Amino acid sequence: MSTRPFLKMHGLGNDFVVVDARDEPFAPGVAARRRIADRRFGVGCDQLVILEPAPRENGQGADLALRFYNPDGGEAEACGNGTRCAAALIMAETGAASLNIRTLGGLLRAEAAGPGRVSVDMGEAKTGWREIPLAREMNTLHLDLAAGPLRDPVATGMGNPHATFFVEDIGAIDIATLGPKLEHDPLFPARANIGVAQVTGPDSLRLRVWERGAGLTMACGSGACAATVAAARRGLTGRKVTLDLDGGTLKVEWREDGHVVMTGPVATAFTGELSADLLDDA
Repeated sequence: MSTRPFLKMHGLGNDFVVVDARDEPFAPGVAARRRIADRRFGVGCDQLVILEPAPRENGQGADLALRFYNPDGGEAEACGNGTRCAAALIMAETGAASLNIRTLGGLLRAEAAGPGRVSVDMGEAKTGWREIPLAREMNTLHLDLAAGPLRDPVATGMGNPHATFFVEDIGAIDIATLGPKLEHDPLFPARANIGVAQVTGPDSLRLRVWERGAGLTMACGSGACAATVAAARRGLTGRKVTLDLDGGTLKVEWREDGHVVMTGPVATAFTGELSADLLDDA
């Protein structure tokens, strides 16, 4: 395989290797995906994002399709910050103010929200146990799940599964130790993203997320959406929330129609070429 151009982009430090495959297919195997994401032996990223031409469905087509791959090589259904980065790239290329984007998690709509900022409608939040999914029937507002000081989370589906724990002091929680245990709990047949949130005001949260297949990241867009929905369902905040993540601030609204809209900054760090050695699937 020859070399392949890429961009290194990020949303609040949640970083991505972005490859444009709209004109030339790009389908690295699991081993190559892991090497690309490796921060010592590859480029390093929280997710590999591949832009593809969007298939037409029912006579209507999206503007592009996205695929997301975690550092463990597995595929993710959705990635909010990765979607915002890809949308910013295409908006700059085409001058479009909005885009419809096909993902495994559903059709998303992205809109320009000012210089260096993009909003994305992440679709309807799912609160039914089968939709998330959970392995068995359970009240998703109060999961029977605990690890160390973490207990009684809220489960939410944002195109991918999330469990959000609310705590008094987020700084006292060892997420790096507890996150992987909870991610792989049998309650989650597709594993789960684990969020830990602290209410800091009537409409504000401090949030950290252990991402499924990626680990502790500086920001998680779908996790921010899930935390907003969870806090509003619990009556801890309103439906418009400002979230303070390790990498910066996101604004999220859980609209009355059930859709969740996230707004925040995006940036390009650098461009480069993925080498043939890096892309070897051996």
